[in-house]
Amino acid sequence: MTEIKLVEVGLRDGLQNEDKILSTSVKKKAAEMLIRAGLKELEVTSFVHPRWVPQLSDARELAESLPQEEEVCYRALIPNRKGLERALDTPVQEFAVFLSASETHNRKNINKSIEETFPVLEEVTDLAASRGKRVRGYVSTVFGCPYEGEVPLENTAAICERLFEMGVYEISLGDTIGVATPREVKEKLKALTGWFSADRLAGHFHDTRGTALVNAYVCLEQGVTTLDCAFGGLGGCPYAPGASGNAATEDLVYMLEGMGVRTGVNLEALCEVSRMIQTELDKPLPSKVLQSEIAVAEKKKGENAD
Repeated sequence: MTEIKLVEVGLRDGLQNEDKILSTSVKKKAAEMLIRAGLKELEVTSFVHPRWVPQLSDARELAESLPQEEEVCYRALIPNRKGLERALDTPVQEFAVFLSASETHNRKNINKSIEETFPVLEEVTDLAASRGKRVRGYVSTVFGCPYEGEVPLENTAAICERLFEMGVYEISLGDTIGVATPREVKEKLKALTGWFSADRLAGHFHDTRGTALVNAYVCLEQGVTTLDCAFGGLGGCPYAPGASGNAATEDLVYMLEGMGVRTGVNLEALCEVSRMIQTELDKPLPSKVLQSEIAVAEKKKGENAD
């Protein structure tokens, strides 16, 4: 295993599901801290209408405030051409488009059928390409839908093919409600990597049932070496009842480094980001490593006080 790419989605996928809206200055500080911790791929916001995602209503302000660092890529989620036009006026380097592998979830999430969604995404990819910008793709509910249950692999394969034809350079396969098991991940990835190159696919796992890390490990075994994650284990989906946070970046880094896989991420510095956001949100974050680090620190503090 020569290289692992971690795509940090906490500032977008994580914060969009929180009731409390954080200030732009706090988000900017978190981004700066994530970069200092060693993360290079940051999905920082989404240019959706503020009415739908008020937590990210400061998309333009945040994007324009971020430090421009060498080798650091900022990405924003784009719902349509209008959103892209807004984003193109900012320093964001890359964009991402999204749709679901299940019809019902796509309608709940986008208010369109899957087939009706493709022309919208094609407008985005065409305009982005004309401006020299790369576009990543997200396919949700690959491993299960909260409304339809099991989602046929053929659905995902057909959508991936259309997205690649549009010019999307990489597709993140989402376990949106956290129902995937290692065997299912292995079987689906084995099939998908027979049709598409493994280096053009990524894993995006939610930890609803505690399987995010082991599913991420299976990805690596199948040659998929790009993994989405969120600091602190932030995340969820408003259109996927019961879905919990993403694979926690801290937990993923701990596992990979313990396996001898270098991530380039300083775990202690990463935990500092999550501790700050935990304080801002006034609630504990799900990351096991984070909470373990906090518990150890509190114990040492008590021992020193004695």
